[in-house]
Amino acid sequence: MSRAPLVRSYEESAVLIAGGSSGVGFATALGFADAGVRRIALLARDKERGESAVRAVREHRVDVQVLFLPCDAGDVDQVGETVEEAHRQLGGLDVVVSSVATAYRPELLHRTPAADIERILVGQALPPMLLTRAALPFMRAQGGGSIITIASDAAKVATPGESVLGAAMAAIVMFTRVAAMEAKRDGIRINALTPSLIAGTATARNVLSDGFSKKLFEKAAAQAHLGVAEAGDLAALAVFLGGPAAARLTGQAVSVNGGISAA
Repeated sequence: MSRAPLVRSYEESAVLIAGGSSGVGFATALGFADAGVRRIALLARDKERGESAVRAVREHRVDVQVLFLPCDAGDVDQVGETVEEAHRQLGGLDVVVSSVATAYRPELLHRTPAADIERILVGQALPPMLLTRAALPFMRAQGGGSIITIASDAAKVATPGESVLGAAMAAIVMFTRVAAMEAKRDGIRINALTPSLIAGTATARNVLSDGFSKKLFEKAAAQAHLGVAEAGDLAALAVFLGGPAAARLTGQAVSVNGGISAA
């Protein structure tokens, strides 16, 4: 008879957030701290921003153990070593959130340099795959855990200007679903969040600056009759998926878009 999945409370959980120095990742760190998590590791490439995020989380909740580990989430060796180090320093690993993205602006395919296709595909799709693979052995050993990947509605909705990005996001979503079906036997649940535009983020500022992408996302924002999503909206759902109330939820890709689309 197989053992019951390990599902820890927030207070007992150790959480790792890649891309945790800004945007959705940082908001998710604050969300987990508010939910009762007391052991958090933030991964990011930029040391200064990472250390600043650590200070901000500590100021937000003085009783939280939070650490920063520099890591390029697209480098297989760095990811493996950093996840192992996070597991060691936190004394466990119960939740992993991948909120990593590369700089990208939507553009029609015939205007996209052919040399950029590989960069977009690999830069967007590889980090959550590497992080998931690195976390699995630790979660399998303890009999449970939760992995949350941040993708995009471009995985589900065919949108002009997002051919390559959509391919990368669809890869993340299908990877998440297949990995979830494999990992459920070990008590591990894996889900994806698929936002559209997220107000107040660096990505939003980039795509709304000018040109084709500005027109595209202004039109999308006009369809968000419930309001354009904010980082805190994604963070709230990530915290839910990482907690005990989501113990039987896996293999899902949940859109958070204020009504821009229903996919």
